[in-house]
This record gives sequence, C-alpha cells and structure tokens, in this order.
Amino acid sequence: MKNNTIAENQQDIQEKKFIFDENSCPVAATMQVLGGKWKSILINAIYLTAPARFGELRRSVTGITQSMLTSQLRELEQDGIISRKIYAEIPPRVEYTLTDFGLSLSPIMLAMAEWGKQYRLKNETKDES
Repeated sequence: MKNNTIAENQQDIQEKKFIFDENSCPVAATMQVLGGKWKSILINAIYLTAPARFGELRRSVTGITQSMLTSQLRELEQDGIISRKIYAEIPPRVEYTLTDFGLSLSPIMLAMAEWGKQYRLKNETKDES
C-alpha cells in the first residue's frame, strides 16, 4: 500500500538501506552489455544497416580492428543482442541483425543518442565562451 504524503514516502526511503554492487545493480548489468568503446557503436550500426555484413561493419566502424570486431560481435551474440546468420556460399557470407531482445534496446539507445547530442552541444557552447 502506497503512502499518501511526501513526508511518509521520504520516511520510507530513509528507513530502507540501499546496497549497490555490480551484481545487483540493473544499471551495471545494462552497462556490462553496452559498455566499452565498440558495443554501442556496433549495435547502432547493425540497427541502422541490418542485415549488416562483417565487411560492411569493418569498413563503416572506423578504427576497429578485425580481431576486436570479431570479439565484440561474439560477445553481443552471446548476450543475445545480435544474431548471426551464415550462408553456405562461396565466398562465405555472414549477416548480423538485432534479435528481438536487442531491438528492445532501441529506446535506450535513442535516449542515449539524444543525451549525447545535448552533451556535445553543451560542451561546444562552453568551449566557445
């Protein structure tokens, strides 16, 4: 049952003990999947170009090495964010798409993109002052 006053709600909050650690914090779990230099870039690239081929990703994501691209794609696949489809062709063709679970990141990624734009704009204006 919810309390009816702000004072009662604040008292409830003060009485609760919050423990934050990497195992129980849901934000930490999200950042574990999205964190690092390349994962959010790869998720965004696959979202915008799906189905994305390995070579396309390598060309469009500047600065990433082939081994890092392979490693990050494998981690995203293990986390259930992307799926990999291998075609039995010569030369071999592999395509990456977001899974339904990966697509559920869309609102988060869009919100992060908007926040990033505002952050850059704020810093650009600060630098010009």
